[in-house]
Amino acid sequence: MKEFELKYGCNPNQKPSKIYMADGSELPIEILCGRPGYINFLDAFNSYQLVVELKTAFGIPAAASFKHVSPAGAAIGLPLSEKLKKAVFADDIEGLDESPLACAYARARGTDRMCSFGDWVALSDVCDKTTALLLKREVSDGVIAPGYTDEALEILKTKKKGAYNIVKIDPDYVPAPQETKQVFGVTFEQGRNNFVINKELLSNIVTANKEMPESAIRDLIISLITLKYTQSNSVCYAYDGQAIGVGAGQQSRIHCTRLAGTKADTWMLRQHDKVLALPFLDTLGRADRDNVIDGYINKNEEDVCADGVWQRYFTTQPEPLTDAEIREYLDGISGISLGSDAFFPFGDNIERAKKSGVSYIAEPGGSIRDDLVIEVCDKYGMAMAFTGMRLFHH
Repeated sequence: MKEFELKYGCNPNQKPSKIYMADGSELPIEILCGRPGYINFLDAFNSYQLVVELKTAFGIPAAASFKHVSPAGAAIGLPLSEKLKKAVFADDIEGLDESPLACAYARARGTDRMCSFGDWVALSDVCDKTTALLLKREVSDGVIAPGYTDEALEILKTKKKGAYNIVKIDPDYVPAPQETKQVFGVTFEQGRNNFVINKELLSNIVTANKEMPESAIRDLIISLITLKYTQSNSVCYAYDGQAIGVGAGQQSRIHCTRLAGTKADTWMLRQHDKVLALPFLDTLGRADRDNVIDGYINKNEEDVCADGVWQRYFTTQPEPLTDAEIREYLDGISGISLGSDAFFPFGDNIERAKKSGVSYIAEPGGSIRDDLVIEVCDKYGMAMAFTGMRLFHH
């Protein structure tokens, strides 16, 4: 297939629309089901690059959940604790522990389940039955992977009444070293960002604390690879082999840090005993439970525990999760890693990161206020590495 005609571009008025190879060669994909759109393919190709890099870095299957050309979550396939399985609604999946790929997607989808609603999924490895069973019951637009087992393909083809988007990509495809795009009729050209993110990138530790355990190095690498495919400005909190909070596309870095920090806090608090014990009505769907959990933790548009409200969601009225309980829980957390796609210009980012249990940081450095940022890190005993490499993505 040398080109694929799309229904429309970013919006319904943007026609005609298609994807093709500029040199006239075959597209590196096969569409096994559905009819992916313009934004679907932007998500597919960005997310697949991310999971391939994670797999290359660690030798472990990886998965990503993308929305609007940025990751809502990304992870490698480490086993999940029993609490985390329950928090991400994967505790009933038989054989989950035996499928690293399914573990990776359970983690990636569970990073920010509200933002992952209607996601595009990328898998580094051939999709197996267990991963397909996880995917089958989530609201999702489509998936890209280097292949699918017969069982997995049969399961996925039942989604959306047979219209679920399933894309197979050639795992041996290598893009050209130069890439181009057009804006306002003007063509831009640049070299592809083939910069390799690895342990050596974290060798320049500039804080008084020079200690970075292997787990922190792993999580910082995951954070930085995730940022490489996240719309800038961006920061990413990571822990236990996965992103736990991504702040994308903000004009101010402190807003990125706050946004991602709130998401990381929510991920942590979903594993609080009070949240895990919420007495949901059996009739309440998974997406609605996600919304209610977010409201319960973050006290958003409505008080889900209030009289006249709780009856819509719960069998009995739950006790609220108080601000004091939240602070006590979060204050007991440490060891979180934080990556930034560009330097932190002020110490306020570090102050906010501390509230979410950050102990390890990786950022390019190069700000005229680097000394002030280092000073705040030293105040809290954090270890911070200057990578010397910016990771903007647009």
